[in-house]
Amino acid sequence: MNVAVIIAGGSGHRMGQDIPKQFINVYDKPVLIYTLEGFQKHPMIDAIELVCIDGWHDVALAYARQFGIDKLKWIVSGGETGQESIRNGVYHLEDTCAEDDIVIIHDGIRPLVEPAVLSDVIETCRKYGNGVTSMPYNEQIFVVDDEISTTRYIPRETLRRVQTPQAYRFGLLDRAYHRAYEEKIGIYGSSYTNTMMVELGERLYFAAGSDKNIKLTTKDDLEMFKAYLKMDQDNWLK
Repeated sequence: MNVAVIIAGGSGHRMGQDIPKQFINVYDKPVLIYTLEGFQKHPMIDAIELVCIDGWHDVALAYARQFGIDKLKWIVSGGETGQESIRNGVYHLEDTCAEDDIVIIHDGIRPLVEPAVLSDVIETCRKYGNGVTSMPYNEQIFVVDDEISTTRYIPRETLRRVQTPQAYRFGLLDRAYHRAYEEKIGIYGSSYTNTMMVELGERLYFAAGSDKNIKLTTKDDLEMFKAYLKMDQDNWLK
């Protein structure tokens, strides 16, 4: 079984809106629904679990019913941090998922996940036990010496940008979160499942990514998302 865990537990203060950014309407549809539809329509996804900010569970469920997201099976409360939200979603699946089931973790505010990206991260996980969506760096990366100058750079060929979706065998994922929270490893600051896994000594395997897979953090990101939707509607490029 392949279960998608969609993380929508944040309040999105940086967007500067009165409601959580995952519930902002774009062309009469909430951002979160665009995300859920990508998993609903994908034939390799069997079920969806939503980790949702408290007070918005009923709203999320109502939208899911309105837009036909019938793969949504569970709604779980988020935590104080993104990492706690993921942990809550993983623990909730302990009575549902088998050791070799695949869990795909994805940010609810990345609404443009492409089918090929989702397929590749699942196939990579089947082969290696995990898979993380990634992209190469196209810019040069320099190391700051004294805030205004540098003498060192990092060859961009040695770097990858990692996003969600990320896929993990459930047994590996569940044990990792229990160990991380028991031993206080990889759970602070901006840590995520991928960084936690590396801190726990796991090797990660790269899967295909896409520049369209943007994370909606600011109002500029929201405008870019709207532009992508319009571009898809025009669809004039070969």
